[in-house]
Amino acid sequence: MISAEAKKREISEANRRRYEQLRAAGQEARPKGLPEPTALNSIPIAKETVIGSEEVPADWYTTMRLRRGEALRIIDMSGTSSVAMIGWREEDTSERINCADTVKVQWSAALSKGRVILSDMGRVFVSLVEDTSGAHDTIVGGSTPASALAAFGVASRNTHENFLAAAAKVGLGLRDIPPCVSFFAPVSVDANGRFLWNADRKRPGDFVDLRAEMNVILVLSNCAHPLNPARPSLSGPVTLIRHRAPPAAPDDVCRTISPEIVRAFAFTDRLFA
Repeated sequence: MISAEAKKREISEANRRRYEQLRAAGQEARPKGLPEPTALNSIPIAKETVIGSEEVPADWYTTMRLRRGEALRIIDMSGTSSVAMIGWREEDTSERINCADTVKVQWSAALSKGRVILSDMGRVFVSLVEDTSGAHDTIVGGSTPASALAAFGVASRNTHENFLAAAAKVGLGLRDIPPCVSFFAPVSVDANGRFLWNADRKRPGDFVDLRAEMNVILVLSNCAHPLNPARPSLSGPVTLIRHRAPPAAPDDVCRTISPEIVRAFAFTDRLFA
């Protein structure tokens, strides 16, 4: 007769084998459809498609609404900034971006051109249709009062307080703030599981284009990333350009990158059928 402990080990080992099979399948599929990074200065935005633009100074934030089919270009002008982002679906702010599902469903913590950011309802929030950087963080999160104090020795503006201020402007609070995505934050993990900051992956003029797949409210905070070793912070202004994106083609890489994402888009499209 199999003991209870042996049965637990058997179940655990079976689950581990199944996980490894799924992980291998996901990672095998990952590189097949991913496009090359966008070249710097290669994709100008046609003037007639621009809806609006603004500059966000270092340590400040902005709130922006995008309609489905619109896009937002975020430009790191100086090559020294990181932009933390959260967001909610406009019609129902209980639906928000979900970094954990974004990583899990795509079998990768690395965001780059061709990837998407998912909501906590399994829908596609935004797609990365252009990206010169490929150095974005979905794990560490934004700065807090404590991390800013530890880094700079004085109380300073930080992403957590920026998010709280922005959320209050749309009638939301602390419980509505999800983990954030940080663009232009070149974080990696070494063999011992420690986070590394890869400063050589940052360049002036790097940009990412986010295409809204729902009607969304975005908050973008331009504060130094907690892992950025620069003392003092060298963050500069970032430029945001809201524009109309071309309609997605049938073979749009973001919509067809994997069976899981195809299903997520189908679920999203039902909102607008």
